[in-house]
Amino acid sequence: MAAAGQQGFCGRVARALAGVLAVSCVAVQAAGISDGVVKIGVLTDMSGVSADNSGKGSVAAAELAIEDFAKDKKVLGKPIELIAADHQGKTDIGANLASEWFDTKQVDMITDLTFSNVALAVQKIADDKGKLALVTGAGSATITNENCNKSTVHWMYDTYALATGTAKALSAQGLKSWYFITADYAFGQALEKDARAIVEATGGKVLGSVKHPVSSSDMSSYLLQAQSSKAQVIGLANSGADTLNTIKQAREFGLGVGSNKQVFTPLLALITEVHGMGLDNAQGMYITTGFYWDQDEQTRAFSRRYFERMKKMPSMMQAAVYSAVLHYLKAVQAAGTDDAQAVMVKMKATEVNDAVVRKGHIRDDGRLVHDMLLVQVKTPAESKGPWDLYKIKSVIPGDQAFQPLALSRCPLVKK
Repeated sequence: MAAAGQQGFCGRVARALAGVLAVSCVAVQAAGISDGVVKIGVLTDMSGVSADNSGKGSVAAAELAIEDFAKDKKVLGKPIELIAADHQGKTDIGANLASEWFDTKQVDMITDLTFSNVALAVQKIADDKGKLALVTGAGSATITNENCNKSTVHWMYDTYALATGTAKALSAQGLKSWYFITADYAFGQALEKDARAIVEATGGKVLGSVKHPVSSSDMSSYLLQAQSSKAQVIGLANSGADTLNTIKQAREFGLGVGSNKQVFTPLLALITEVHGMGLDNAQGMYITTGFYWDQDEQTRAFSRRYFERMKKMPSMMQAAVYSAVLHYLKAVQAAGTDDAQAVMVKMKATEVNDAVVRKGHIRDDGRLVHDMLLVQVKTPAESKGPWDLYKIKSVIPGDQAFQPLALSRCPLVKK
């Protein structure tokens, strides 16, 4: 009887252990790569005012990141796939594409998201569906403030950082009165709001502002209003082709040159736009940026490889896509899964270090904090080549460039 009882007991233990092992195997399997593929979506501007700043260049940057992560384009033994589409700057198109990608295309993470209206919509969809949004193209600081969520990281820059760097630099030169020409959408409005706050905090005064539709070809009426304000600084709270057109037309009207000493400063200007303006038009402008191709050996090496594919140097937005995709894949590897929140934990726990971003860290509000650059556009005589456009005036430490966490309006931040 004792022997039989012992055998029965051992049998029950064996069966129990088998059950535990089976559950463990299921758990391990569930923790791996869902759908047998890690799929990244680049939702970008292929046809609008920011197409040169993002667009096909963002796709190329993502491809470089995947190749640099693994030559066989695999993570945890599973293939990495990339898809891309044009949101056309429209909230509904961007939101519909994101929902389709997450629901039927097995997309795990969406990046780029140029245009703040698109980014704000997609970050909510990503959170609702248990996916990730790594915003590299949009700039509104509300992305990690009122609209923050556990599934979003804002990667390279935001309106607070842009306004802080440029407004403080001009204020230090004694330029205290401002007038804004602002693109009438979420990003432009946020940029003007943040710049106003910095100007007033440094003892300056805003004399007025005027809003223009996105993709405005004729900026003459807005420029004349700015000129008549007599403000020392005309701050451009727009982007892409709108910024390029504003600067070019201002120079054609003789504004900001000769006897007219008003300073025209774009609060967001990317290297592709400065290149398009030409140094005759852009020389002397102060710009805050998160990346410059000629900063050091690492940035130069990455940018030369990018140039081989795109025949131009990468913008701050395009470089950010490279950094975000590479960090995401490293986090998937470290987490052992593409589960969104497991990956996010690893992303936040790991310092961001690559050819684009150094010693960056992701805060609780989803803001990537890293050093920014204050640059000045060179004169034609100072430039040694087509893309030799900037003088680095100063490095702005990340904790000074971005909004302090103590001032965050993000509900995820404990105070």
